[in-house]
Amino acid sequence: MTAGAPHVLDNPALASLTGPHAHFAEKRGRVLRYPVDVSPWLAMPDAPDAGDWADLAALAGPGAEVPLTAYAGQLPDGWEITFHVEGVQLVDDGLTTAPDPEAVRLGPADVPEILDLIERTRPGPFLPRTIEMGTYLGIRRDGALVAMAGERLHPPGWTEISAVCTDAAVRGQGLATRLVLAVAHGIRERGETPFLHTGAKNTGAIRLYESLGFRLRRTTAFLAARVPERLPEAVS
Repeated sequence: MTAGAPHVLDNPALASLTGPHAHFAEKRGRVLRYPVDVSPWLAMPDAPDAGDWADLAALAGPGAEVPLTAYAGQLPDGWEITFHVEGVQLVDDGLTTAPDPEAVRLGPADVPEILDLIERTRPGPFLPRTIEMGTYLGIRRDGALVAMAGERLHPPGWTEISAVCTDAAVRGQGLATRLVLAVAHGIRERGETPFLHTGAKNTGAIRLYESLGFRLRRTTAFLAARVPERLPEAVS
């Protein structure tokens, strides 16, 4: 890679939707997104022009809220930022991964229970078909799902670990750590490299991930913006 060339993790949703997750991609012009019941992630070009913003507006619809993760430029007139949280991107830099004997593979039949755990723990968005994005592992106690972690974005050569959560009743037992390492083990077995995102203020999680062998690659931001209710007329 030449100096200054973009890295696939600089725009991971674009790299994912034009790569291993291309079968999910809904496209208008240069704008791509996951189906709305799979993931809220969408992909803009690195330097979107007026046509790209118009395509995004048409894809999402007037008044819709759309994520613009990692976007650092100016919004067009009429667009409004509705959510902004600073974040970090961490990459595998020496994880000691291992399968977990208690972890079970989760599938579509587990989605109602997954959504219940997500609602209680709020690790980030998880939708009815998010399970299709990759491998999700869970730990059950007395039959109930109490912890999980899985795979989300899939840029070429990389896989994002996401939905890391533990029920409050069993926190402090290291279940999340075990699941992160088990998911990372599966990623490594495919010859790929794990990475993840979290909030910049989530210092406890960042310390934990760094202690496991992740390192900070870059700072980023999690943004959302509202599409204008009325868009300017297209110029023919």
